[in-house]
Order: sequence, then structure tokens, then C-alpha cells
Amino acid sequence: MNWLTIVGIALGLAMDAFAVAVIVGSMPGCFAPRPLFRLSFHFGLFQFMMPVVGWYLGSRLDQYLQSIDHWVAFGLLVWIGGRMVFQSFRDRPREVLPADPTRKWSLVGLSVATSIDALAVGFSMAFLGVAVWTPSIIIGVVAAAMTAIGMVLGCKLGPRLGKHTERIGGLILIAIGIKIVLEHTMSI
Repeated sequence: MNWLTIVGIALGLAMDAFAVAVIVGSMPGCFAPRPLFRLSFHFGLFQFMMPVVGWYLGSRLDQYLQSIDHWVAFGLLVWIGGRMVFQSFRDRPREVLPADPTRKWSLVGLSVATSIDALAVGFSMAFLGVAVWTPSIIIGVVAAAMTAIGMVLGCKLGPRLGKHTERIGGLILIAIGIKIVLEHTMSI
């Protein structure tokens, strides 16, 4: 897997974290050094850990699925990306968040929710025979950086950007899924 693909995956996965960070950053009292650090650190940590867990689980099933691994990776990425795009078009009320969602169980819940897609990506990497550590580190660092940027933008621009970033992230993941299938079926 080349660096451009890894960064593309990392950016696609970070869009959920970015969208949540924009909303959190727009909340009164949430844009301060400690909440910014807590949210960025935890989103980055969970985005790093989930591909590792997914890769470990996927590598245990590799011998059974080698002939269809690229289709599994394609399906997972298109499903994740498609879900992100679909959800970006839904009119949903802004979730009611506690006064500071960067604390306690709210922080854990948001961290898991924004990184669950990374679990499937790790699963896909195992099927493709890709080493997990370097991509996972990049995914975690990009997620932490995008979270911090999202909080800054949220403070300045408000939550209007949330749906657009989710849509872009979903389209990036779909494009990467298509690229994987084309590489394996057409030897591009």
C-alpha cells in the first residue's frame, strides 16, 4: 500500500472525527486547551487502535478468504463510505450533548463512534496482506490533527460544515475501495 493511499484512507476516516470536532468546537466553553487536547488525543488513539484490532481479527480469517479478499475490502470500504454519504444527506436534529462532551463516558462514546469505521479498514488491510502498524500510526496522527483543526473551525465557523466533511470522507473511502478492486482484477 503506497503512502498516498494510506493518507487518503486516514483522511477519509478522520472526516467523522473532524465533523464531530466541528460541532464540539462550536459549543460554548468547549474550545479551550484541555478539551481540545482530550478530544484530539482520544480520537487519535482510538483511530490508531481500531485498525490494529481489525487487522488482528482479519488476519485470523485470511486463509479462508484469500480468493475474495479484494472484494471484501471493496465491500467494507464502499459500505462505510456509502453510509457516511447517506447519513450526510439525512436531516437529523443536532444531538443534545452534555455541557462538555470531552469528559468521561461521553468522550469514550464519541471516540468509539468516530473510529468504528477504522476497525473495518483494519480488517480490510489484513485481507490485503498489508502491515498494520505504519498505516495505523498515520491514521491516528491524522485523526488527532483533523480533530484539533475541526475544533478550531467549529469555534470560528459553527456546525454548518459537518455534513459536507462527512460526505467528502465517504466519497474518499468509496474511491479507495474501487481502486483496490481495479488493482486486483485488472492488475493496474
